[in-house]
Amino acid sequence: MIRHLSYITLALLFATAQVAKSQVKQQAADSITICQLLQEGARQPEGTCLPLFFANKFIGRPYVAHTLEGNETEQLVINTRQLDCTTLVENVVALTLCIQRRQLTYYAFQHALVDMRYRRGIIKDYTSRIHYFTEWITENTQAGIVSELQSPVPPFSAIQKVSVGYMSKHPQSYDALKRHPEYVDAIREMEQRVSGQQFRYIPKAEVKNTKLLRQTIKDGDIIAITCKKAGLDIAHLGFAVWQKDGLHLLNASMIHKKVVLEPMTLYQYLQKHPSHTGIRIIRIK
Repeated sequence: MIRHLSYITLALLFATAQVAKSQVKQQAADSITICQLLQEGARQPEGTCLPLFFANKFIGRPYVAHTLEGNETEQLVINTRQLDCTTLVENVVALTLCIQRRQLTYYAFQHALVDMRYRRGIIKDYTSRIHYFTEWITENTQAGIVSELQSPVPPFSAIQKVSVGYMSKHPQSYDALKRHPEYVDAIREMEQRVSGQQFRYIPKAEVKNTKLLRQTIKDGDIIAITCKKAGLDIAHLGFAVWQKDGLHLLNASMIHKKVVLEPMTLYQYLQKHPSHTGIRIIRIK
């Protein structure tokens, strides 16, 4: 126990030394949580599905939207106390990468999070953050962090042609764009780069409890729900969990107001949302 506490103390001291350089916004509770989770993750037996191990640790945490927003200057926000669907995914992926790389420090977690959340891992301003999940997938695929499944066909029988533009058309919905209208042009240019790409996805009518789907999607895969809302690409995120009755979604849920393993199957969940069209599948390497 003394050795464990000493490790956390040293990790916190090291993290503190990195705050100014890394532009980190956090609370002490977040540092302690991450250090404890890294130690627990490192003790798991070989073959453990690390994304689900870590995602399960966040079950019950409150759902809070926009936790990355509201800062006067762009900062790396680390918040394990309150999560939305994207920050849940990013925290889990960062923890998983640290274990895979055998880098069990809080600074390694910060570094992994910066690399995922910011274009080329550089915090410059609001426009340097990755805002659309399609770009998140593309950037992190190029970085060797994840890969997106596009086959077999079926079940990947539908094609999404990405057309994003919501942010530049609704700048009043974003605090940073209201404070800095000069950012809108850069956001619009980014949207133009992201738009036009095509990706295969599984239509929601095919997200059933079949042998083919069980062979295709693995526990711990990231599920990105595609949608037909104007200007958007992805409506929601979570992790794949197979149960006897089919595929379920472990997610930070606005409906349940916390991180949950959704009781209904993903098929049932998708049918309840008319704007949802299907799912894209991303796997941590």
